[in-house]
Amino acid sequence: MAGLALKLSAPWRFVKLRSLARFSSIPSLKFHTTASPLMSATVEQFEQAKGRLSTLKNDPGNEVKLQIYALFKQATQGPCNTPKPGMLDFVNKVKWDAWKSLGSISQEDARQKYCDLVGSLVTAEGGSSAQVAAQPAASGSTYETLLVTTEDKITTIKLNRPAKKNAITSGMYDEIVAALAQAAKDDSVITVITGAGDYYCSGNDLSNFTKIPEEGVEQLAKSSGELLRRYVSAYIDFPKPLVAVVNGPAVGISVTVLGLFDLVYASERATFHTPFSQLGQSAEGCSSYTFPKIMGHAKATEMLLFNKKLTAAQASELGLVTEVFPESSFQSEVWTRLKSYAKLPPKSLAYSKQLIRSTDKERLHAVNDAEVERLMERWLSDECMNAIMTFFQAKAKL
Repeated sequence: MAGLALKLSAPWRFVKLRSLARFSSIPSLKFHTTASPLMSATVEQFEQAKGRLSTLKNDPGNEVKLQIYALFKQATQGPCNTPKPGMLDFVNKVKWDAWKSLGSISQEDARQKYCDLVGSLVTAEGGSSAQVAAQPAASGSTYETLLVTTEDKITTIKLNRPAKKNAITSGMYDEIVAALAQAAKDDSVITVITGAGDYYCSGNDLSNFTKIPEEGVEQLAKSSGELLRRYVSAYIDFPKPLVAVVNGPAVGISVTVLGLFDLVYASERATFHTPFSQLGQSAEGCSSYTFPKIMGHAKATEMLLFNKKLTAAQASELGLVTEVFPESSFQSEVWTRLKSYAKLPPKSLAYSKQLIRSTDKERLHAVNDAEVERLMERWLSDECMNAIMTFFQAKAKL
């Protein structure tokens, strides 16, 4: 358990569990800000404050970092309405307590307090709090695990946990669903998903399976299943052209949903791996339907049943990847092409995509439902639990 960490939007993200013992009960955090009740920071100023936070050189301490976390959640999501973590989930319980302690203060007030707190930290390091508002406005939105930007009529959703190979946490699933919903309504023509760092995505963060709620593993399986159902449905229903820019290795769920994209561009160093049976699990992301349709029954079976890892070239030959680019020119070639596509008439692209998807849409939702039901059974099985325990034991020996 010593490896658990408190994740915050700052360069000093990781706080060891034993350091949080004194925060196990937080009746009321004190927020030392100078906000006037008549003031309210704009969204632009909030984004700028986020940027300034990442430049801090000194660790402000656990209590301040919990304040920052709580204000961020209140400003972006409103009052805490998530279930209280289980008693053994110490880190998330501390974070939940911090957020819950803010009560019903408005998102506007939380946004102002967040900006004031960051400004005070900047000032304490010898800078000016005015610098917070002097930074150029970012086009990204308020996400903790993603970088979301819109430029040249392209909305880019970048998975942003490079230190964890962009492994997807439960919270990250929610953020991707939200980012796709935002991209569906903005004025972009094309939406791109890619990864920060050397990996595209290493699949599920298996720590998702270790956070058992007080209600027990059955409730964890049910809530995880519903989250997965919503996540895959967001891809099925996405109305605009959706492009995967696979900048490195891809594993698990990040591979299976590729069959729901309209284009998949990959670097030559990318690989594609779906090791479900190794973990006692089964296919998801509609891959039980899309993979045989794309690459044929035998090749899909190799991947989904027998854990066959594909190179980018092999994935392209089988039709899972649209085109492979040399690593040295990958980014420049792909983005040059996408920018030219984004100049095409947007309604024409969207309507054409909807016509192509309409013949399969109902079937895809049915497949998604069936896959989720099977996975919920798998997650509760001794076979799956033993396989995951074996995985963690092997990882601990490395």
